[in-house]
Amino acid sequence: MRPLAQCQALLAAVLASAAAVVSTSAPAQDRAGERAAMIETIKSHARSAPSAVEGQGIDPAVLATMAKVPRHLFVPEELRGAAYRDRPLPIGYGQTISQPFIVALMTDLINVGPGDVVLEVGTGSGYQAAVLSPRAAKVYSIEIIPELGERAAARLAELRYGNVEVKVGDGYYGWPAHAPFDGIVVTAAASHIPPPLVEQLAKGGRMVVPVGAPFATQFLMLVEKRQDGSITTRQLLPVGFVPLRGGGTR
Repeated sequence: MRPLAQCQALLAAVLASAAAVVSTSAPAQDRAGERAAMIETIKSHARSAPSAVEGQGIDPAVLATMAKVPRHLFVPEELRGAAYRDRPLPIGYGQTISQPFIVALMTDLINVGPGDVVLEVGTGSGYQAAVLSPRAAKVYSIEIIPELGERAAARLAELRYGNVEVKVGDGYYGWPAHAPFDGIVVTAAASHIPPPLVEQLAKGGRMVVPVGAPFATQFLMLVEKRQDGSITTRQLLPVGFVPLRGGGTR
């Protein structure tokens, strides 16, 4: 028989190993009931906004993805009790995490698939990138505030969203090295649709971007680039986003 001390050490090692496995899978299961309630709220909200939602509602595959992403890990610890409510929350530095309905709507509207490459302008806490991650082959995300960008990159890596790449920079100018993009999501309000982003949108691609002045009426816009390179825009619904910083403010 093993000495008692060795048995205790072995048991401690086994328990530590088990705890590591549980902690790795916990984010996908923790607070599943709250996420399910959030999905029902998104569905209800979508029914009240038919002019913005295409088809029969938000794509069930988008909702299934959001039902798995641990939103509470993308908000400050003191706000985790409100993480699954359908409203934006502050994340520091004057920025917010968008309300779940808007995240679902923007993800649905760009209509990307497994082989597509997506650009996100405004990483924030990393939540929108986490939702986009299972929907695309690669997600490139740009954050102008270094502290937020670095924190989001670390969080996404910790949660194993391995196809997301984050950089600190001015998202107004996009990420030319990885263009063209099949979908572009802009999570801050620009005074106009940024021309560099239109240029970097692939033929057949879609971009969603809030347009309007800070603290004034803004509208979520859908921009589509046709196969012949022509551009169409459609105004969807009024929204409230923090202003886009960088080149778009000059």
